[in-house]
Amino acid sequence: MNHPGPERDTLHGQFAARVHALRGELEGLYGPAAAADVLRAILSTVAECRPVAQRPPPNSFDPRQLGAEDVLLITYGNTLERPGEMPLATLRDFIRERLDGVVNAVHVLPFFPFSSDDGFAVIDFYSVDPALGDWSDITALSAEVALMADLVINHVSRESLWFMDFVNDSEPGRDFFLALEPDTDVSRVVRPRNTPLLVPIHTYRGMRHVWATFSEDQIDLDFSKPRVLAEMVRVLCNYLRAGARLIRLDAIAYLWKEVGTPCIHHPNTHAVVRILRLLSELMCDPDRDPVVLITETNVPHSENVSYFGHGDEAHMVYQFSLAPLVLHALTRGSSRYLMQWGAVLDPPPEGCAFLNFTASHDGIGLRPAEGLVPEQDIDVLVELMHAFGGFVSMRMLADGSQRPYEINIALFDALRGTFAGEDHWQVQRFLCSQVLAMSLQGVPAIYIHSLLGTGNHIEGVERSGRTRSINRRQWQLAELEELLADPATATAQVFAAMSGLLRLRRSVAAFAPCAAQVFVPISDDWVTFIRGEGDAAVAVVINVTAGSCLLDEDARAALFCQRQVRDLITGETFPADGSIEVTPYRCLWLQAH
Repeated sequence: MNHPGPERDTLHGQFAARVHALRGELEGLYGPAAAADVLRAILSTVAECRPVAQRPPPNSFDPRQLGAEDVLLITYGNTLERPGEMPLATLRDFIRERLDGVVNAVHVLPFFPFSSDDGFAVIDFYSVDPALGDWSDITALSAEVALMADLVINHVSRESLWFMDFVNDSEPGRDFFLALEPDTDVSRVVRPRNTPLLVPIHTYRGMRHVWATFSEDQIDLDFSKPRVLAEMVRVLCNYLRAGARLIRLDAIAYLWKEVGTPCIHHPNTHAVVRILRLLSELMCDPDRDPVVLITETNVPHSENVSYFGHGDEAHMVYQFSLAPLVLHALTRGSSRYLMQWGAVLDPPPEGCAFLNFTASHDGIGLRPAEGLVPEQDIDVLVELMHAFGGFVSMRMLADGSQRPYEINIALFDALRGTFAGEDHWQVQRFLCSQVLAMSLQGVPAIYIHSLLGTGNHIEGVERSGRTRSINRRQWQLAELEELLADPATATAQVFAAMSGLLRLRRSVAAFAPCAAQVFVPISDDWVTFIRGEGDAAVAVVINVTAGSCLLDEDARAALFCQRQVRDLITGETFPADGSIEVTPYRCLWLQAH
């Protein structure tokens, strides 16, 4: 790409400044001598990757210019299957035919060869799972919508070539993993699981005990070795070449290990995120071809937002507290904790945004509810989810005790009733949860099974033996299309409503991710907040109870709805005076009319 003189000089200056900052970060991690070596290796990869900036995919997802049209779909590559066709091609067709104007980005969960955890135990970062398709399918998908790919950076499969190198005492992987004596005191390490942290492995150097945060099949990489970072940079380059521009840093919080510390959120982990941010800007010009880094940290809110750094780490973080707060509000019929959280929610730094989701391929994390929802409420919620067909996984605390870590359930079935029992409001209650995620400051991330109103997949749990399979159903497209064609089915009702709401949302400037947001508490029956400013502002009013509620004149005044207003969702107009009756789980987007 040729640039005129002054612009070329500016770009050169920006490049040099980023390289200088990169050198400083690397020296902080590895010392001057080792940093110089790894910098040379990394800049060689950058030189290989920079040509992709001349051929950016047609769909940009610029974190500095996000709008109401920006919506992310989360899906596995094989959630939709059609005989005789690669699933990635089926997914591309479904997005083109069914989701045009609904989503403009897609997160395809790990699409690599894997050995467990439905893709998150990666065997080969440089291959596409042949059961899904190949790299041409990935590139073709990136030409349809902005593409998010997982950089599974914390660990690899024990079947990977790198780990085989470790076992065989061979290069390059012989030093890529952290081996400790089996009696090493790791009691301070914060764990997301209740499995042993150190896994015994027979190697050519004898029995070694390697660090495995998540499972004995997912062996953690040792980023204190500069070459591990250099190799991951090569993996990142490969993703960018294939057209991915949204990069999800999976389990990033656990990256850096230091015995005697909690390890989670280690300062050096934040340094690695800053390094990846700088490298993404070196590989792809952020003004013409932006790369978006998203950190996945299923932890309490204050820890989660630390990955924004000072606006120099992640461009986006998942809003992990939202899912348990919404679930509690709609099953309890009380918005108290959700509104308390929203009232003190700080906006992200300039150029950054939240990713709002209520369901994903994983379960509903409970750590992000710590300090927001009392423990006794969490315990009662867990019991209710058991009653609605769900499961719960546990995590180990430092004293050896266990606490609930994650609820495994399909969100549609999690909302089949309340603490009073099951009722006939399931679809309305579920849609209420989705409107909340669509309305809040940030970018909505919609799990495909939320879009389809998929219920608990018990058969998948029985087949796999993993409770997370309850929310990972694979649909035969013909079966799904039959359900979508029948308006009496929950699938058709949810899909039609969700598609319509997301299309409508695109035209509402107040729902731009960084538009102003002010929570206005009225009572525990409501979630009420204002998005945007002036005449374009929208008052979001949501009844979280199974009974009708009146939005009286005092409440309307608090929400600046004293004038005639129109509900953007239904088109219904309400006069300037009088109360507004809001039926169970109804959601209003009120704007001056």
